[in-house]
Amino acid sequence: MINIRNVAIIAHVDHGKTTLVDALLKQSKTKLHKDSTATLIMDSNELERERGITIFSKNASVVWNPSAGSEQVKINIIDTPGHADFGGEVERVLKMADGCLLLIDAKEGPMPQTRFVLKKALEMKHKVIVVINKIDKSDARIPYVLDKTLDLFLDLGADDNAAYFPVVYASAKNGKAGLAPNLEEMTDITPIFEAIIKEIPAPAGEEDKPLQILTTTLSTDTHKGRIAIGRIYNGKITSGQEAAQITRDGEIKKFKVTFLMTFEGLDKAEVDEASVGDIVSIAGILNPVIGETIADPITPIALPLLHIEEPTIRVSFMVNNSPFAGREGEFKTSRQIEERLFKELETDMALRVENDLTNGGWTVSGRGELHLAILMERMRREGYEFQVARPQVIDKVIDGKKLTPYEKVFIEVPEDFSGVVIQKMGIRRGDLLDMRSDNGIASMEFVISTKGLFGYRNELVTDTRGLGIINTLFFEYGPDNGYSFEREHGSIVAYESGIANGYGLTSAQDRGQLFIEPAVSVYKGQVIGENSRSEDMRVNVCKTKHLTNMRSKGEGVNVHVKAPKEMDLEDALEYIADDEFVEITPKNIRIRKIILDESDARRIKSQGK
Repeated sequence: MINIRNVAIIAHVDHGKTTLVDALLKQSKTKLHKDSTATLIMDSNELERERGITIFSKNASVVWNPSAGSEQVKINIIDTPGHADFGGEVERVLKMADGCLLLIDAKEGPMPQTRFVLKKALEMKHKVIVVINKIDKSDARIPYVLDKTLDLFLDLGADDNAAYFPVVYASAKNGKAGLAPNLEEMTDITPIFEAIIKEIPAPAGEEDKPLQILTTTLSTDTHKGRIAIGRIYNGKITSGQEAAQITRDGEIKKFKVTFLMTFEGLDKAEVDEASVGDIVSIAGILNPVIGETIADPITPIALPLLHIEEPTIRVSFMVNNSPFAGREGEFKTSRQIEERLFKELETDMALRVENDLTNGGWTVSGRGELHLAILMERMRREGYEFQVARPQVIDKVIDGKKLTPYEKVFIEVPEDFSGVVIQKMGIRRGDLLDMRSDNGIASMEFVISTKGLFGYRNELVTDTRGLGIINTLFFEYGPDNGYSFEREHGSIVAYESGIANGYGLTSAQDRGQLFIEPAVSVYKGQVIGENSRSEDMRVNVCKTKHLTNMRSKGEGVNVHVKAPKEMDLEDALEYIADDEFVEITPKNIRIRKIILDESDARRIKSQGK
């Protein structure tokens, strides 16, 4: 039986995860595929590279030979999403690991994005090795970072064994590591390999027991079809053998393993056999499902089903019915959108999709605004066209009491802006739990209802001139405090359809902040800006100046259209009110009124409908 270690990597954005994995692969002399890019294991998806976050878990492996004549060790490396909105992905992939590398920047210390994953790892009793990276930085604060890391472990309820974590110091950029923070004495990355082999336990399980594999991830292959990825908890599996799929309902479906693969470097390689502890990819299952067990066909024994936290936010998806409907999307019918949404359920355990009979669309529930926004953005890039309503929180009734979700919010701003942050969070009935100041940066921790947090990210960016950093984490369900965020400003709405021009926009920009620029097609009822006052305002941005033969000297010389505020998908979702939709197409993101005609909207409002 091969000696195996299964290790998950936990890291905040830009703390050096990609660079570290690069060094581990190269110094273990792992063969890399010729198409492997410089981005390597982390953020290989286009959206991940743009946003600087890990969304989808990935796998790699290295084979480490400590010394001549000694036994080789295969180390399976599992990348973990860092954002709490992808908790469903996190809980699944940590099931495959026996320990973790917690990567921390030697200057910044532990950051909020590492908190959620570390908490889950400690709950699973995984052994955690702390790697203090970037010790070559001139402003590295190693004692401070170690103190903050210990505080984080204790705050997350780590027991005595977990709190005495082993520490390795590294400069992943230089491919060096050591047990002391002295870069000059380091030679290579070997100390990290040695720490993994020493501290991370070998996988539990017995090769002689009946086969048990927990399906944690799914992928597709053009030639091999649907592929189930999971860890072998007991037994062994061979290519071509018969196996059994135990469904969530307890039904047993037998199938033949057509392809069996393990990870080598960043790629999958076909093998004839794999044994307990290894992470494998299996083709041949007609309809694999995450959380189900692949078992021995003669004595099938199911593993415990995966428990995923419940969704807290829901959004109504609908077929686009704006005046521009069908112009820009490849997939725009209800059948196409429904198939895509239900297909997402196969790989996203934290998502829920239900038919919405009231508007003929679908109610999609997820772990947070980012979770749902990423789904919308992926669909948009795949060629889908649709519209969505304002996000709503999902309340629960527990013991006869209606409870609403609350979030823990971590905000970092320059000290000069801390006052306005506390003031705005206070208005939204957020409770300040903790506040620290270090090197001119104020770090604050709040608890606030999820619906009270709606729309705040845009305010924070404006209030802090783009310098504020916000991270959120689901906290608990609690009694509703009665606060619900309502936008302070109304919308500037297009009065008629046509092409926006400079003359019309010049007069409109004095009323507030515009979202569009000249020469853009607009339709009646489209939101083209934010009004400086609380009510909506209809303006004609398509009107042109009447030309005459008379002209005053210098007329129009100083008139120009200001740069519009670019509204991305998340901005639009935070901005819209209950009477507005976001229209999402592969080419544009537009905000519109649900009822486009102003007189129709007034009549329906007066009728109380």
